[in-house]
Amino acid sequence: MSEIGGGQSVCTRNGLEGLLFFCYQFRMDIGIRLRELREAKDFSQGDIEKRTGLLRCYTSRVENGHTVPNLETLEKYAGALEIELYQLFFEGEGKPQLAGSRDAGKLGPEERGLFEAFKKLGKRDRKFVIAMVRKMAKENRAAKPTA
Repeated sequence: MSEIGGGQSVCTRNGLEGLLFFCYQFRMDIGIRLRELREAKDFSQGDIEKRTGLLRCYTSRVENGHTVPNLETLEKYAGALEIELYQLFFEGEGKPQLAGSRDAGKLGPEERGLFEAFKKLGKRDRKFVIAMVRKMAKENRAAKPTA
């Protein structure tokens, strides 16, 4: 059984919803990772703006999960943070471990089956399912009380 954001198991969610929620949560981790790395270097979002040319408000949107940067933008972030690009995705000494998704390789047969089913969907159906899951995740975040 795989854990996802908030300690929730993929298996506790229904079918494709669980799979897509898992994918959506992993996708959002890049913003969290960028914030962790920026704060570890004691850089402000303004410092990142000066080093990359990317607006501070854009960095805020990335760190808060409202947008996902492309590869070229990630390269700018890595340069600004004075790290190699792979370090945005991996952490630790020695053999790199995937950051934020330590259980990704431990998916059960049900989750693997969902991945296979999703891959078989047509482009239009994939877009629909992804939009639906994003909406559900947004509503889920909005419903949770903030600490």
